[in-house]
Amino acid sequence: MDENISIKRSFGEIRDDFSNRVIDWHTRNGRHDLPWQGAGDPYPVWVSEVMLQQTRVDTVIPYFHRFMACFPSIRALADASDDEVMRLWSGLGYYARARNLKRAAERIRDRHGGLFPQGFDDVVALPGIGRSTAGAILSLALGQVQPILDGNVKRVLARCFAVEGWPGSGATLRRLWQLAEGLTPAAKTGVYNQAMMDLGAMLCTRGDSPACGACPVADYCEALRSGRQADYPAPKPRRTLPVQERRLLMLIDGKGALLLERRPPSGIWGGLWSLPECDMAGDVGGWIESRFDARALSIEAMPARRHTFSHFHLDYVPVLCRVEAAARRVMDGKGRVWYNIGQDEIGGLASPVARLIEEYLGGE
Repeated sequence: MDENISIKRSFGEIRDDFSNRVIDWHTRNGRHDLPWQGAGDPYPVWVSEVMLQQTRVDTVIPYFHRFMACFPSIRALADASDDEVMRLWSGLGYYARARNLKRAAERIRDRHGGLFPQGFDDVVALPGIGRSTAGAILSLALGQVQPILDGNVKRVLARCFAVEGWPGSGATLRRLWQLAEGLTPAAKTGVYNQAMMDLGAMLCTRGDSPACGACPVADYCEALRSGRQADYPAPKPRRTLPVQERRLLMLIDGKGALLLERRPPSGIWGGLWSLPECDMAGDVGGWIESRFDARALSIEAMPARRHTFSHFHLDYVPVLCRVEAAARRVMDGKGRVWYNIGQDEIGGLASPVARLIEEYLGGE
């Protein structure tokens, strides 16, 4: 690419050439068999886009199939219980996505007659749907001319046009949106948007080893020209995450059932079933007695573990506690359940809790 291409050629000319190259590449090499593609229905595209936030395609596909089999329509999702939704989401993480998906389905049922809205403003007004997700749904499913800017597209644009700064910062994000809007073609918009996502996922990958030799827009890439592919986009400024410490109690009654408590609807593991928690300090047996009016027959602390959230580390110690059978009568109540492992159906489990159950209690 000529060093003065931005001066010698109008942005419209760049856009047409850029988009044509990307679309031609996608026709030959892109992903065409993803399970949410080709139906012309916004619902599966919407579900896939929400699942793909913070999650890889190969991880999402089996979850997508199970989710759509249970909730084949927006109305089915809206009418489902929170437990049903969270159970199918368990393991995907970022559980606010599932809560927002359910809330949005309810709003579509109640305000839009169960039909996914086709106006951009109506779509971004739904819980959990931002500008890029709305653009992806409307362009991929309905062919509307809407730009997108997911993580893959940010990386492609930041490298091609040497956009400095972390993409989450205001000035950098505005510049990337300007480029996304300017380069999005008026024809085959959905194909172009899918092609850009594929380009970032398949060729213009993270780190210092993108497949530049196969890239259809390598001639435009300022990062390639300067050998600075690994510098774009700039990483998020590092900060030291605080650490919280807790004990997670696996309370087993005389019948081998495990006590689970539902987390509050907001916050970490919101709405999921988890284990009772207590501070690291203090007597576990006394805490069980004061909270549940029950007597611990045995207490065994397991090795400490760490689970990292976006804003803090959770260091936790699993504690296996056998409690008197009579505690079942005392402890049953709303937001609390005795779970017969391998027998009972349960809603979504926090993933560390599911691992503890499998590891320590799978043979119970």
